[in-house]
Amino acid sequence: MAAEKDQQKDAEPEGLSASTLLPKLIPSGAGREWLERRRATIRPWGSFVDQRRFSRPRNLGELCQRLVRNVEYYQSNYVFVFLGLILYCVVTSPMLLVALAVFFGACYILYLRTLQSKFVLFGREVSPAHQYALAGGVSFPFFWLAGAGSAVFWVLGATLVVIGSHAAFHQTEAVDGEELQMEPV
Repeated sequence: MAAEKDQQKDAEPEGLSASTLLPKLIPSGAGREWLERRRATIRPWGSFVDQRRFSRPRNLGELCQRLVRNVEYYQSNYVFVFLGLILYCVVTSPMLLVALAVFFGACYILYLRTLQSKFVLFGREVSPAHQYALAGGVSFPFFWLAGAGSAVFWVLGATLVVIGSHAAFHQTEAVDGEELQMEPV
């Protein structure tokens, strides 16, 4: 067993490994697999932010072509840009942090209560889905006061601007056969 772990450590490149990048809180399921796939297909950040690769497209056709190819090519990088903007929004809004703490605290209390016994309200057993809906209902005023709606739209708008600008102005990689295509005159 120890020899296998040593082999894994030797096989991993220097720096952060997948086990340190993916928190232990994410259960091993569809979410973790999706995040691991995204991380595995991420393009090098050096080429992603290389300033020499940015230029203005010549025409609308090239702009559309760049948008499609860059979104396809840098899809995983864009997911992490989106997650970074969400993190920035949450960290810079203390009231939103409080609202999230209330929501996750209520979910955790309900989780602990269901470990002890079934949750019964007014003589009826409450399903886990209804319990989490109750936690959302309890924390809704906090989200409303924190301006969670505006935060959501800020994140979506900032994501569209950042990703759209990058995809539009970043030159695409040359694809085999592209040189053979002729532009209509």
